[in-house]
Amino acid sequence: MGNVQDRATAHKVSQFGHADTTRGLEALERTGTFEGAIGYRLNKHELNATPIPAAWILEGEPVARGKRLSGSTDGMASTYMWDCTAGRFNWFYDVDETVCLLEGSVFVKDAAGEQHRLRAGGTFLFPAGSRFEWTVTNYVRKIAFMHIPQSPKILYAKRVYKALMRLVRPQGMTGTVALSK
Repeated sequence: MGNVQDRATAHKVSQFGHADTTRGLEALERTGTFEGAIGYRLNKHELNATPIPAAWILEGEPVARGKRLSGSTDGMASTYMWDCTAGRFNWFYDVDETVCLLEGSVFVKDAAGEQHRLRAGGTFLFPAGSRFEWTVTNYVRKIAFMHIPQSPKILYAKRVYKALMRLVRPQGMTGTVALSK
């Protein structure tokens, strides 16, 4: 886990009261002592610092990074890559998130206390509005597919609109039609 000086440097608090993750990442990459986290040290995926809110951290000093990979044209869905070092923390989900673990493993526990172990290759859905406690024993890297759920009223309105469009639009006609002068 590196020497005491490296750990102290890695988690120095900035003037804004947050962990200075830039120094943390530099220290992690310099020490090169996290077993099984070669991808983390090398940062071959060019991930950026994404600090876990200090109030969510329950144990340890986890350092997280992430990067948006894609987003839908309507802004309702996106895909991210994210990694994190050892620690225990809460995560609060305001969107539906389906993850596929690429490296490492993690234990997740829901609000009812039910625990699941996720390993590389495994998938899991974290529904919007839920809270899960994460325990990363060493290192984890995931792809996260995020979707902003819509209210039942909005979904109903969309169904009505589509039904009306089917009545107005002749059979076999799709797309938009240009009007001539």
